[in-house]
Amino acid sequence: MNKEEILNQYFREEKAGKVKLFKHLNLHVKKGQILFTGSSLMEQFPVNEIQQKYDLGAIIYNRGIGGFTIPEMLDAVEEQILELEPAVIFLNIGTNDISAQEWSKETFEGDYRRLLEIIKERLPKTGVFLMKYYPVNEEVAEQMPGDGYIRTVRCRMERMETANQVVCDLAREFGYQYIDVNSGIVDFNGQVKKELSKDGIHLWPEAYEIIFENMKPYILES
Repeated sequence: MNKEEILNQYFREEKAGKVKLFKHLNLHVKKGQILFTGSSLMEQFPVNEIQQKYDLGAIIYNRGIGGFTIPEMLDAVEEQILELEPAVIFLNIGTNDISAQEWSKETFEGDYRRLLEIIKERLPKTGVFLMKYYPVNEEVAEQMPGDGYIRTVRCRMERMETANQVVCDLAREFGYQYIDVNSGIVDFNGQVKKELSKDGIHLWPEAYEIIFENMKPYILES
């Protein structure tokens, strides 16, 4: 195997290991709590640190897995969502899908709809919030080594509006809420503020503090 193949295999094994870990962790969760789930932008949400500052009256569990696509979440839906039997779900999944070279709105919409169908069928009483995707920062991505980050950022910038509209429409179709919690992290160009972006894609904890403040009304109402 070449270097890229080795790295891809390692990444697949790392993701599989996280799914296995969640299977064990889920044996000990308290049901009926709050679930944050998705890919890396959710995995890196520092919920343990943030929720200690607030008396929410509920526990927040994080079941994000970096690099995950919607089809991967469909395969791991038991571990990432269903086994926790949450009262509320905040879902941020799909950014890796829209970053792929081979992407279509139809496939993206179909995969996302299937995920929501499973949630609706298995967790009919659960409140679900579908999160608007966080914007990116092209300037920060250009400063990163290699061309991976800037290529990903440009794909997301090109497809973000379409993807967000799909998620918004699906929320309406399934009776869920589509929420925009990006206020305060966005600059005048509509991109994530440079000082809040690690690499043009991922966020520093300060950004998540702002996002969590925006999420609090939805958390408290649920």
